[in-house]
Amino acid sequence: MKKLIFACLAIIPLFAGSVFAQSYAITNAKIVTVSGAVIEKGTVVIRDGLIESVGETAKVPTDAKIFDAAGLTVYPGFFDAGTNLGLASPQAAAPQGQGRGQGGQPPAPTSNSNYPSGLQPETLAADQLKAGDSQFDSQRNAGITTVLTVPKEGIFNGQSAVINLAGDNVSAMILRPNFAQHITFTTLRTGAYPTSLLGTFSALRQMFLDARRLNDWKKQYAANPRGIKRPDADISLEALIPLLNREMPVVFNANEEREIIRSLDFAKEFDLKPIINGGFEAWKVADRLKKADAIVLLSLNFPKKTTQSSPEADPEPLEVLRMRAETPKCAAKLAQAGVKFAFQSGGMSSLADFFANAGKAVESGLSKDIALKAMTLGTAEIFGVADRLGSIEVGKIANIIVSKGDILSKDKYITHVFVDGKLFEQKPPPKPEEKKPTTTATADAPKVLQVAGTWNITIEAPGQELPVTLILTQQGDKITGQMQAGQLGNSDIKNGIVTTGGMSFDATVNFGGQSIDLSLSGKIEGNKVSGSVSTPMGAVPFSGTKNP
Repeated sequence: MKKLIFACLAIIPLFAGSVFAQSYAITNAKIVTVSGAVIEKGTVVIRDGLIESVGETAKVPTDAKIFDAAGLTVYPGFFDAGTNLGLASPQAAAPQGQGRGQGGQPPAPTSNSNYPSGLQPETLAADQLKAGDSQFDSQRNAGITTVLTVPKEGIFNGQSAVINLAGDNVSAMILRPNFAQHITFTTLRTGAYPTSLLGTFSALRQMFLDARRLNDWKKQYAANPRGIKRPDADISLEALIPLLNREMPVVFNANEEREIIRSLDFAKEFDLKPIINGGFEAWKVADRLKKADAIVLLSLNFPKKTTQSSPEADPEPLEVLRMRAETPKCAAKLAQAGVKFAFQSGGMSSLADFFANAGKAVESGLSKDIALKAMTLGTAEIFGVADRLGSIEVGKIANIIVSKGDILSKDKYITHVFVDGKLFEQKPPPKPEEKKPTTTATADAPKVLQVAGTWNITIEAPGQELPVTLILTQQGDKITGQMQAGQLGNSDIKNGIVTTGGMSFDATVNFGGQSIDLSLSGKIEGNKVSGSVSTPMGAVPFSGTKNP
């Protein structure tokens, strides 16, 4: 009797596994494997979060939930190679110890770094991640399943992490916790040194020189400590040693030609492995990028015109017009030069532009196969996870997209998304509502919001936050007023419109002697507003509140 009970207890886990470990079979689908030939009609089987089988003759398990994908196309999950997704809101920086350029007697430091916040390369995106599937709904709905995420504050933004966009806990999301160190050529918002671009380069160069010296010192001490002073323990300098040893790449945020050249020069000086993030004008230095074996995380947030032209408007500068015309051609020119690149969203306000602009790159000369690879297997190779992701192959993680229509077409629709084998079924696209006749022009007309007053907002520009004050007046659904933007000066609000859910307007600011057109669009909830500011260089987010 005891033997029978033990036998039954041993069998229970087997049945439990078959109940809770749901398997799926996507049948009759066109399968774009990326790593091999396209399968015109085949099956993909998913079990325990992995791809169990794929092919024209793959057998459907009896316990699988079957999706008949006739007329649909299966792709590997797509990558976004540059985001801040999943990171908790930055906390106010704790006072540092007696750091360089800092005085006073603050409380005991929480880090053994001798550098202020913003110059601490030991910062890890993985330490700031928050779990939860719902925060990634819009990205998954667009077909993106894996991203590179990095903090956006500071000169040293910190070490990025490669994550899947699903997971009940942080450890389940992380694929690679420390991919690269990210650097932005900016200044510190705290007012501490450095406060100029020249000072930033000086500080960076000195830290790398100090890290090189510390690395040599540690090696000598490890070989024979007698007669040698014990090396200092500085977490910030130690975080730079893997970069100097070429064990970790350095990502430089750079769009313009001069910024890219500056980055490559810095990388050459310290023998670093360079990656360019953004790269709008990378095509201008493609040969040099190839010679340096540099990689480009190419932004798909293409520059666009943000204000309507008028006879009175000043003509746009030639360099702005040229950048807007040439940016979609950049990927094709990089591919022709043999430069490795991946696509990233670049902070775009609408993820629909991600695939639409990849399509524009194809229209501008990039082959479709290379475009798809730049969002899948090519990115996985750059991130060092190609053995697990990037293509539809047996044994790889089941990050899979099912699409109605070609992924680069305007009328595509994502029907199913799998991340780590977990199904995220999409809602059907909304049907256009029929217009109901009204007896009068104002019948049942929704009331517009009342936005007149003073708003304090913060524009989250790359590497820094810009405080802006909006002084708004309103007549019906039209708004006018002034935007006070500190170092960008004051400007009048143009084309202002307020709706039932938000507001939008245009403004022109002066920066570095040049006029720059901005277009702000925000959603309003109570006394809070959030949205994006479109610029000729792309869109950046903003948020703020209305003064009582």
